[in-house]
Amino acid sequence: MKVDLFDFELPPERIALRPARPRDSARLLSVPGQGPFADLIVRDLPGLLNPGDVLVFNDTRVIPAQLEGRRGDARIGATLHKRIDLRRWQAFVRNGKRLRGGDTIEFGAGVTATAEARHADGSWTLFFPGDEPVEVLLERAGTMPLPPYIAGKRPTDEQDRRDYQTMFAQKDGAVAAPTAALHFTPELLAALDARGVVHETLTLHVGAGTFLPVKAQDTTEHAMHAEWGRIDAATADRLNAARAAGKRVIAVGTTSLRLLESATGEDRIIRQFEGDTSIFITPGYRFRAIDGLMTNFHLPKSTLFMLVSALMGLDRMQDAYAHAIAQGYRFYSYGDSSLLIP
Repeated sequence: MKVDLFDFELPPERIALRPARPRDSARLLSVPGQGPFADLIVRDLPGLLNPGDVLVFNDTRVIPAQLEGRRGDARIGATLHKRIDLRRWQAFVRNGKRLRGGDTIEFGAGVTATAEARHADGSWTLFFPGDEPVEVLLERAGTMPLPPYIAGKRPTDEQDRRDYQTMFAQKDGAVAAPTAALHFTPELLAALDARGVVHETLTLHVGAGTFLPVKAQDTTEHAMHAEWGRIDAATADRLNAARAAGKRVIAVGTTSLRLLESATGEDRIIRQFEGDTSIFITPGYRFRAIDGLMTNFHLPKSTLFMLVSALMGLDRMQDAYAHAIAQGYRFYSYGDSSLLIP
């Protein structure tokens, strides 16, 4: 499909630079497969779900993977986006043309990295010497890797270290938040429990590639960056049992959805999964694992807008986004949410 089909105009003032407070006071657009949209707030979510429905959250934790440093007189910016091994990460590098293999980058606070190899997409393998875990080095020298549409408008601050984590964040490794779950609070989770809604977790370490624009003119020409994920056997068994009992599995966030679909065969059985996924979901895809999706509002011509269009239909999502823009919904990572039930 032509990428231009997924374009739309978004007024800049609709881009949220801070999250709603409290988190579950964000707006929620209910988008059924047919019929009118409903303008609600996230706190209304329990009333939209049935007892026995399963919400699936991503328990990845965002690490401060944005680094600013120097190679001699040259300023170098690095955003780590995928772990290679204990001491090596693949990174998108700003001013990478000033690097040569073997160069040392000084990031301050005693943190250095060696530029080992340049990849075909322009990213680099960075090696961090020493005995301290790389995550410890990042806590010392790194900042939270806010999306460019936020970081370009204001500086990152200490508040972002709290705001850009979900209440489910446990497993270090993401360089972007699974933002649909940013709206959840202990109070909302208690209300969902009281409604009889079940929740499960999986892990997908979101990479910075999620923010990269689609430069191809046709979706068939776009290559996704791989991300590491894991679903354990017990979780897969519980999800399969819920579906067998006629209950709905609703992914909270496109990251949860993509991992669930990666772990599910043509027989619609969810299986244990551990490894990389580069699944790219566009209209025409047949969903096998999920019955709905809770997600924020995505960028024009992005792989994520293509995903929601695959779930609901392109015309339906264009109408939903036009409604959201007209009604003043806030977009992107710190913005409002939607519940999509085909």
